[in-house]
Amino acid sequence: MQNLKKILNEIDRRGYKAYKQLRGAYDLGRFTLFIDHVQGDPFAAPSKLRARVPQPEAGFDQQLFSTRSRKIALQDYITRAFDRAMKKGTGGKKGSGKSGIIAIDCGRQQILERTSCKIQKEFVEICFYAGLPARGRRILGHQALRMLTEEIPGIVRSSMFCAAHPQKEVQQFIQVNEDQDHLRKALQKKGLVAFIANQSILPRRSGVSDRPLASSETVPFQSPPELEISLHAPHAGTIRGMGIPRGITLIIGGGFHGKTTLLSAIEQGAYNHIPNDGREYVITDPNAVKIRAEEGRNIQKTDISPFINNLPFGKNTIKFSTANASGSTSQAANIIEALECQANLLLLDEDTSATNFLIRDEIMQKIVSKDKEPITPFIDQVNNLYNQLGTSTIMVMGGAGDYFEVADQVILMDAYLPVVVTSKARQLISQRKDARKKEAPPSFGRITERIPRPESINPYKGRKKKIKSRGLDTITFGFEHIDLSAVEQIVDSSQVNAISQIIDYALQKKYIDGQNTIGRFLDMVFDDIQKNGLSVISAYSNQHPGSYALPRKFEVAAALNRLRSLKIIQK
Repeated sequence: MQNLKKILNEIDRRGYKAYKQLRGAYDLGRFTLFIDHVQGDPFAAPSKLRARVPQPEAGFDQQLFSTRSRKIALQDYITRAFDRAMKKGTGGKKGSGKSGIIAIDCGRQQILERTSCKIQKEFVEICFYAGLPARGRRILGHQALRMLTEEIPGIVRSSMFCAAHPQKEVQQFIQVNEDQDHLRKALQKKGLVAFIANQSILPRRSGVSDRPLASSETVPFQSPPELEISLHAPHAGTIRGMGIPRGITLIIGGGFHGKTTLLSAIEQGAYNHIPNDGREYVITDPNAVKIRAEEGRNIQKTDISPFINNLPFGKNTIKFSTANASGSTSQAANIIEALECQANLLLLDEDTSATNFLIRDEIMQKIVSKDKEPITPFIDQVNNLYNQLGTSTIMVMGGAGDYFEVADQVILMDAYLPVVVTSKARQLISQRKDARKKEAPPSFGRITERIPRPESINPYKGRKKKIKSRGLDTITFGFEHIDLSAVEQIVDSSQVNAISQIIDYALQKKYIDGQNTIGRFLDMVFDDIQKNGLSVISAYSNQHPGSYALPRKFEVAAALNRLRSLKIIQK
């Protein structure tokens, strides 16, 4: 503390670069403050700091973080507590640029493994950011002293000590997360791909807010009797709700009756959610992938022949490549790429799909003969996907009743409440006189694995490595820009940070070596993360690792597949 005060008094009013003298570790009594990186000027990215509290001081019982599930939940809870205390206990901006700002990578509605907090039997550590105060480019030493010796210690006291938190609240947070992990594992045993608990609140406040709509403004979810089941959670006990079995499920209904809201909740059910989110017990197979059309995307040597064949001018669809995909070719590639990574469940919405990829009705079949149509529509392959590959499908469909013929269950959304109409749908389809003809071959075929060529994945721009991410949808990787705007299951910008680093980590470890397939190298990276924690992907894992949240392998593969410089060897 005295050394910190001495330095700040000496550099007060000097040029901003004198702040570099602060790098190091400082004993502030009950915790140690590490200043790992000092920003170059007040307008640059804030400085990187860590606060470490010895576990005997922090007082968190080891039972609270004795498993991976509990540890992730407790780390998430402490991070959110730090964020709340920060917003209450700081005076905000204090000078030029980012002066006075204190920030931490904090989650939204999902509970994710992050690098912002580390808890183990020896200590609790928080990684955060601070804008060191200046006027113009002159150091404000006294304000910096207040920030580092009063504001930050106050935030630490309010968040990093067990005694600062209501113990029931801590327990509930951990238990809700643990219940969700348990229920997700139970889906497979029950033959389910998704479960939506009764009384869940599915609608969100707006298109830019993931928080739940107020209960007074929405209809709580209630399962139809035909699909209602009970699951057991270790802490919540028996939970009743709608179980969606494996196979092909259609979600139908009029506009604004909740079809897409239900599908969105299911796609988000691959992640755990915080208490009172409304979707805590909406649980989905962790290998569920949302599929949509994505015109203009890059595709490299992907075998889309199960869906598209006999293109004009003899273009190869077994090793299909394009820099500007159409709606149908992009959607076909998105499915095949998901299957490469062992997707168990595909999620589709008619509104974001290419119409000609989904269906050719009986009138169109009569006018355009099959030998003139290269697309085998999804309706004719969806059963092959399930029967031969074990991949289920949940689809929102509002305009093509032909899908009743291939569906195992049909759920009608009526004023946000589900009704099973499978029998009625089958009866109507059986009475139809002028039915369409199935156009698919008897076999879907095998999934051809692909091997990325390492020399085509270059994070350098000249001599300098350039890896940056922006928001939920953009990665800069060397000279290339990766557009992730159509990858809908990315829920946090820190996942995008991690995706870019995972690709670079795989290059450095030579997991991308010209021999490993995309699925294989991703398994190797995620094994390392499982063993050593997410910070393993950071070049600074022993110091401030940066702001990373764990993505799924599907989203990492999606980013790699959208890298326009990528070159592929088909296995």
